[in-house]
Amino acid sequence: MKHIKANIQEFLHHESMGGALLIAATILALVCNNTFLSEFYTEFLKTRVSVTIDEFSIDKPLILWINDGLMAMFFFLIGLELKRELLEGELKSPSQLTLPAIAGLGGIIAPALIFYLFTKGDSFAVQGWAIPTATDTAFAIGILSMLGTRIPPSLKIFLVALAIIDDVCAILIMALFYTKELSLFSFGIGGICVAVLFVLNLLNVKNKAVYLFVGIIFWTAVLKSGVHATLAGIITAFFIPLKFKDDKRSMLKNIEHDLHGVVAFIVLPIFAFANAGISLGDVSMAHLFSAVPLGTMLGLFIGKQLGIFGFSFLAIKLGFAKIPKGINFVQLYGLSALCGIGFTMSLFINGLSYGDSDMFAYTDRLAILLGSVCSGILGFLVLRFAPQRCDI
Repeated sequence: MKHIKANIQEFLHHESMGGALLIAATILALVCNNTFLSEFYTEFLKTRVSVTIDEFSIDKPLILWINDGLMAMFFFLIGLELKRELLEGELKSPSQLTLPAIAGLGGIIAPALIFYLFTKGDSFAVQGWAIPTATDTAFAIGILSMLGTRIPPSLKIFLVALAIIDDVCAILIMALFYTKELSLFSFGIGGICVAVLFVLNLLNVKNKAVYLFVGIIFWTAVLKSGVHATLAGIITAFFIPLKFKDDKRSMLKNIEHDLHGVVAFIVLPIFAFANAGISLGDVSMAHLFSAVPLGTMLGLFIGKQLGIFGFSFLAIKLGFAKIPKGINFVQLYGLSALCGIGFTMSLFINGLSYGDSDMFAYTDRLAILLGSVCSGILGFLVLRFAPQRCDI
């Protein structure tokens, strides 16, 4: 039990500190793209970066290296956390998994439905239905940490479990709905890499470098296959051994420990800087209140809290799940509102949905920021003034 608590505390520490860096990176990006630095900022992200080995080449603008490459590290970390939690952590017991799973399902259905209702008449716009279904864990935990001892530990644990489930759902959504044309050759290479990873795990191979080398080849194959390359991260993570039969050390935990700081303090802030730079001069109120921005804002601000709290409340009252010890329904509602902070994950899915299209004149990304800010403020206020004991 002590090592589980230690893992959660480390997770919360990195995420809360990373949340502050995300805010700084977002402000910096907005300043850069709305001042004399705008042209430099835009051209910097368009810089072509190539990796060439003989006839093989990957040539992409810098922003895609960030979104496809660095974010694969983020999803690799999510995969490691998920495997550990399933095998020995908070998600090991079905009873502990039930409420976060039901809440996570509600947090996807309600926002997606709201977005769909606003955009169903536009076949291109409706592709972004998954944008408001995401939660930015770093921001949410950062706000929780600001509330100190007013927040019971069980609420933080519930958020961690919900966040992991939310991220897994986002990955499944990307795999099922945002995969375009497949390259069978590259897909086949990826399949071979999965088989090699399976054999390495089966043979109890203890060399981290071997797993990571195969993982890089796997990422490259997935990138070329047409499936989003970040999916390689979470699949590779599931083959990293948690324990060895003859050794108490854990390769998975060691890698997870090393990656937490890198992802929280480098990967996600760089992603935020590259994707949050919205040119406010290109935005009008008419654009902001069009279908996609409205569906995004209301999906995050209304849909998330309605889905998570509504599904959780019904599950508890109907006896399918139990509310975690030390949590009341007001605090559960505040946490549900806090999960409307989509930010980095919503920006990521937005990029998958609309690519480089300027059809919405940046209002799609601005709507993500506005919906996230409103959710964060509401969640903070509810949790700040929530009674320590309250039953419904």
